[in-house]
Amino acid sequence: MNKTTVNTHGAIIPTIGFGTWTLRDQQASQLVKHAIDCGYRHIDTAAMYDNEQAVGAGIRASSTARENIFLTTKVWHTNLAESDFLHSVEASLKRLDVDHVDLLLVHWPSKTTPLAETIGALNKAAAMGHTTHIGVSNFNAALLTEAVQLSERPLVCNQIEYHPMLSQNTMLNTSRQLHMAVVSYCPLCRGGELFSGNPVAMLAQKYGKSPAQIVLRWQVQQDNVIAIPRSTNTERIAQNIEIYDFELSVEEMQAISALGSHQKRLCDFDFSPQWDLPGSKTPGTRRLNPQAP
Repeated sequence: MNKTTVNTHGAIIPTIGFGTWTLRDQQASQLVKHAIDCGYRHIDTAAMYDNEQAVGAGIRASSTARENIFLTTKVWHTNLAESDFLHSVEASLKRLDVDHVDLLLVHWPSKTTPLAETIGALNKAAAMGHTTHIGVSNFNAALLTEAVQLSERPLVCNQIEYHPMLSQNTMLNTSRQLHMAVVSYCPLCRGGELFSGNPVAMLAQKYGKSPAQIVLRWQVQQDNVIAIPRSTNTERIAQNIEIYDFELSVEEMQAISALGSHQKRLCDFDFSPQWDLPGSKTPGTRRLNPQAP
């Protein structure tokens, strides 16, 4: 019930992290500091977010030591050739003002750079001491399986869009088979219809919790699932980590999971890979030229 971390290939990752996509400048610094002060020990950023400098400043402004923060950043899909990849990582470390991150991810797969070259560069970044752990983001099941086969080091996670309105059964099953975690971005589906007129709203009333807390509890109560909600509301940031004092029943978990039939995807771009079919129990085919952000 009170499992607050996931241990995957030696990476001990807090099950609730603070996402920083779209946060900028002083607001990003202040909110990162606030999140840490509220108890968050997992901070997620990326080179593409254009906020690494602010995120680093927020971490330093907090009263929590850097070694107690699990810090993730990512390399954008246009920088996946080896020389570009390593340059991107070094630039991220400089902006964050750290000597290494705890987790380095390939942000999206590339349709032009061979996956073997990218995974090789990811491993090289780890060998150079730039990161403790490595993983990927926005990979479909076939690409994830291939990446694991190509990697010398274990890949600890695949960060994907996952919320009750989007079934990710294929990816969840594949990740578990590969002994990897799933890190959920957009875990709250940006609120809206998810928070009203369905089991989430009823369960929020039953447990005296916010709808967001119900959804985040549903996330982390699943095996090896980690959520990184993002908010600009300081009260909600504080609430989003207060989810370890109650437990959803099996029936309640299933009722929320049933909403996945909506297949509402928020992040789908012309460079995205071919997504896994919702009802599939096995990995789909790999695109010859996977598109990916």
